[in-house]
Amino acid sequence: MSGPATTAEAREALGFAEFSRVHPGYSATEYLDRIRREDFARLDDQDLVYLDYTGSGLPGRSQVAAFQQVLCGDTWGNPHSENGPSRRSTEAMRRAREETLQFLNADPDEYSVIFTANATGALRLVGEAFPFGPGSRFALLQDNHNSVLGIRDFARARGAVVEAIPLRPDLRAATATVVEALDPKGASPSLFAYPAQSNFSGVKHPLGWIREAHLRGWRVALDAAAYLALSDLDLSRDKPDFVPLSYYKIFGWPTGLGCLVARDEALAELRRPWFSGGTVVASSALGGWHAPAAPPEGFEDGTPDFTGVLGVPIGLTYVRETLGREGARTRVRHLMSHLLDEMRELRHTNGRPLCVVYGPDGMEDRGAAIAFNLLDADGVLVDERPVENSAARNGIALRAGCFCNPGVGETIFALDPEDLLRAGRRPALSTAEEYRRAVRLPTGGALRISLGPVSNLRDISRLIGFLTSWRDHHADDDDISGLPERARC
Repeated sequence: MSGPATTAEAREALGFAEFSRVHPGYSATEYLDRIRREDFARLDDQDLVYLDYTGSGLPGRSQVAAFQQVLCGDTWGNPHSENGPSRRSTEAMRRAREETLQFLNADPDEYSVIFTANATGALRLVGEAFPFGPGSRFALLQDNHNSVLGIRDFARARGAVVEAIPLRPDLRAATATVVEALDPKGASPSLFAYPAQSNFSGVKHPLGWIREAHLRGWRVALDAAAYLALSDLDLSRDKPDFVPLSYYKIFGWPTGLGCLVARDEALAELRRPWFSGGTVVASSALGGWHAPAAPPEGFEDGTPDFTGVLGVPIGLTYVRETLGREGARTRVRHLMSHLLDEMRELRHTNGRPLCVVYGPDGMEDRGAAIAFNLLDADGVLVDERPVENSAARNGIALRAGCFCNPGVGETIFALDPEDLLRAGRRPALSTAEEYRRAVRLPTGGALRISLGPVSNLRDISRLIGFLTSWRDHHADDDDISGLPERARC
């Protein structure tokens, strides 16, 4: 006699059989199911559906074990010395730089690796040291992380003109619009910044814009933090001047280490407004002078995370050889395609759609992230906070808000530019709710789900089941008074 568990297992088997028929290429990634059982058993032990890989990659058990073995197998000291432990750490840093350049197929005679705390630290370094001046321009795509938007404060303080390049409704930008914004105006140093992949929508923007910018005399900062989680960047072909990244976005550990990969010719133009320990050959307290060290050390503030760098070669090897870059991409592509199809089919009883998905409909030039909102039975946006909280209670880890990317939020909600300008002229807004009212946001933001190498069909089925549970929901029934207020953009 079959019980409920057997019936559920039968339904799951039928669902997988149909999925495999539509997506036959998925079978080539079955080795990742074994890796999930061996290295990520905690996901199933905790009955957790992890859908926040754009927020952070997950480290594998064997990856962390290899790091612990290296860390505890020797003695590592501050690299600014010639003793044994110090020289050992210096060598570990050299190897981490070398492995990073190999991962990006970058010529070590053309590019350098500067260790920072994260991608944000790398972008701040570019902003504070770039030679902006009167006549300079800083152009940035409206689809950018706050850490890129922050560069505009450095640019404006030095007299540069700042321009945001708008997005189309599909959250892409027309190449003609980008080229028009990059038309040369004066010979002063100018910088163009954009993400290779949107951390909001997963949209992949053309790497060909790098060449277009260079042809017009611009330097290019390519934010690769989200892109490198699954995609490969070839710096022998595409040659941005500055590439910020966070290692944990790629392989989950360590979480406090990133870098700026910079072309040496562009690095030579940077002028740091200060110096610190580890960045000088010599300095004088009484004489009031300092002699900066050569790159990359001259751009690294204080002592880098010399034990964290031990995890860089281990993590890069893990994603290349254990997880497999092509296999991981294949798995995620099939799961994403299936998920988009399923979300498009979700309906309330009255036939209205249950979800609104932002950005492109298909998988072309799209990474492993989907930004969306739920709609109630009347077509009204459901506040993302109760959805996020309910997902957490059901063992589903997704993300809600504007993901530190206000430009895309302003695009999808079609905010009035005049409202945004008026909000900026007001006294400082102290809460997110004040900001929401000032710019007339219909809700606080969106929901984002993002997949990774060990995501599987059961994760997708659990998510679809959760979304279906909101069928015939009415937004007026939500009590959001007790939910935490937070800065969501």
